[in-house]
Amino acid sequence: MSNDVFQVKFWGVRGSIPVSGPEFERYGGNTACIEVRCGDHKLLFDAGSGLREAGLALLEEGVTDVDLFFSHCHYDHIIGLPFFKAIYYPRINLNIWSGHLAGKMSTRQIVEQFISPPWFPVKTDICEASLNFRDFHAGDVLRPRPGITIQTFALNHPGGCIGYRIEWQGQILSLVFDIEHEPGTLDPVALELMAGADLAIYDATYVDDEMQRYRGFGHSTWQQAVKLATEAGTKQIALFHHAPSRTDHQMEELEQAAKAAFPGAFAARDGQLINL
Repeated sequence: MSNDVFQVKFWGVRGSIPVSGPEFERYGGNTACIEVRCGDHKLLFDAGSGLREAGLALLEEGVTDVDLFFSHCHYDHIIGLPFFKAIYYPRINLNIWSGHLAGKMSTRQIVEQFISPPWFPVKTDICEASLNFRDFHAGDVLRPRPGITIQTFALNHPGGCIGYRIEWQGQILSLVFDIEHEPGTLDPVALELMAGADLAIYDATYVDDEMQRYRGFGHSTWQQAVKLATEAGTKQIALFHHAPSRTDHQMEELEQAAKAAFPGAFAARDGQLINL
């Protein structure tokens, strides 16, 4: 692997619940999981159902050191964790990070409660990998590996959520999901996260016409993504956390409308690889 590579791979782009079938083949049906490669370092963001396939790829590549960051621990963002095959291999060293429940629940508690009866048939003591739990508070600056700087932000989402701004060799990747915006305003946290970013991955679960119906659900729209990116000077926007009912045909129409408004916009797809 090149020492200066900065790549993003989408293993899961759907929100709320995984979906399958012929209407979801092109954009994909796995829930949130994003792989970020910074040179020789591999970072994973969220443990949705896409984490299962990400884990198989890790093992095939012979990777031994991984960092996994939670945005938050709603089911669609952690459901893949027990099926992340790497946690059952003794050669794997896995750092697991969270900050959305700082002061209320530790990363270790989140994982150990989720992977335990009655929610799962076994406890984490079955895991043979070295699991290292890292707690932080929103606003902390993380340096998980040499040369990687990650700023953390509290997002507007029920139960709390963390947004991440990753800097590597002068380039910036912003993760801005799950977040709900107030109609008619530009969220200052989102603007700070996205300022000058080479790529921002933004929550576009809904469209503006749907927002009144789903107020309080903690999500945003592609139209808001475009407004924020324009104001923040963001180069590209990956629309993310697609509604589970949004078919390929509907996603294509949404993507075309977003591109017309902001040429650097696109709808993320399962398996898509982006070089920054």
